[in-house]
Amino acid sequence: MMHGHEKSGSFIVPEKSANGSERSASEPLEGRGEAKGNAVQIGMRRTPSRVSMSPGLERVRQAAKRNRKERFTALLHHIDLPLLRAAYGWLKPGAAPGVDGLTWRDYGQDLEARLEDLLGRIHRGAYRAQPTRREYIAKADGRQRPLGIPALEDKIVQRALVEVLNAIYEEDFLGLSYGFRPGRGPHDALDALTVGIKQQAVNWILDADIAGFFDTLSQAWLIKFVEHRVGDRRVIGLIRKWLKAGVEEDGVITVSEQGTPQGAVISPLLANIYLHYVVDLWAQQWRRRQAQGAMIIVRYADDIVVGFEHEAEARRFLEDLRMRLADFALQLNSDKTRLIEFGRHAAANRRRRGLGKPETFDFLGFTHICGRTRRGGFAVRRRTQRKRMQAKLKEIKQTLRRGMHLPIAEQGAWLRQVVVGYFGYHAVPNNIRALSAFRRQIRWLWWRCLRRRSQKDRTSRKTMIRLAKQWLPKPRIQHLWPEERFAVTHPRWEPGARIGHAGFCAGGAR
Repeated sequence: MMHGHEKSGSFIVPEKSANGSERSASEPLEGRGEAKGNAVQIGMRRTPSRVSMSPGLERVRQAAKRNRKERFTALLHHIDLPLLRAAYGWLKPGAAPGVDGLTWRDYGQDLEARLEDLLGRIHRGAYRAQPTRREYIAKADGRQRPLGIPALEDKIVQRALVEVLNAIYEEDFLGLSYGFRPGRGPHDALDALTVGIKQQAVNWILDADIAGFFDTLSQAWLIKFVEHRVGDRRVIGLIRKWLKAGVEEDGVITVSEQGTPQGAVISPLLANIYLHYVVDLWAQQWRRRQAQGAMIIVRYADDIVVGFEHEAEARRFLEDLRMRLADFALQLNSDKTRLIEFGRHAAANRRRRGLGKPETFDFLGFTHICGRTRRGGFAVRRRTQRKRMQAKLKEIKQTLRRGMHLPIAEQGAWLRQVVVGYFGYHAVPNNIRALSAFRRQIRWLWWRCLRRRSQKDRTSRKTMIRLAKQWLPKPRIQHLWPEERFAVTHPRWEPGARIGHAGFCAGGAR
């Protein structure tokens, strides 16, 4: 994390100290930059991939693939110096420090000696997890989301263990799971959902929200689930240490029997393991044994969307899901979980009953709408979620205000980065109006900021149009149509998906 006026990008705003009271608004201004000294080793891998998997982990992967019930009793030795070095390289250099106060660059000044000492402590059993530092970030709905920031060494060890465990669990996880997995991202999940709704006889959508998932999952159940595949007591011990390290807030450390810290490097994998056993495998069996009509399911972390052909099956699944979650210390958020009529016949069916347009649902930042193609066929329209856009604009407004008196060129260069990044995610087909609205709002916020620099400022509308043309990219669609990209990414559907009239829109399980 940068302090003061240290320059790493084209637009840097003075920050408060490491307690982070203004960090969330300033984070978009940070660049990865270049580390000094020996922080980055020659040939260090910057991103993990299956291609870079060590021979030892490849053997683990092959064994996991051959035998779905095998328990691996010797895994810790795969955490070696090269893997720790790579794990360090995969971390974000600009991330906030944990309770140890160590930044990525600080640790890198004597990297090899530090990693050798860390490796020795791991294998001697002398490694001790430190509490995570609690911070809060603003959510789109205005509430505060608690975030745990682990100490740097905990991040390194967790990242290394994630690489080891991925060799096993990437062979176990079902195709319907998309969140925080190698080679999968939110747009893959969005594509799968859109294709499933259009190609299957989906008439009802269950938008399921698990209440406080990361804070309420049972640590006891989590360990039991991990032990299905992991028999190495030292690895289980590491996971227990992180779960029991507690959270530090205002100098007070609290330890809970529930939850896994949001922000911890290993938390997404642990969450996927938990939901793999609680939801994915159970839903797969439910579909095979009880569904008579079409059924699709897409899960991204704890965001779950299920499509059904028949309303009765949708309602039965919802009640069964409530009971299933309750058995494992979870519950649905009744305010956010919705069953709506949605699909190719929804508009006609609702019109026949004297109702309005089909309801919409939100998933991964987009509002999904029943629409029509130019030829009159059914289409799933996706628009940027209004609350998400408003939250982003609010964040940009606050940052512009703090950098009000910086040179226009610096402001423009930073805003260009913001717009490019925003468009990179939201520029999906049929969303051009929302992108144009976002750019117009950015231009207006910037204009207002410039006019408030002094009482004598008279930045004209003509000048603002020229600045916007110079610095703010015009919107254009950057993503393929879902059907096109899904066909390339998943040339076949998950085995068994075409049994009868029921299927998962899950992509090709590897």
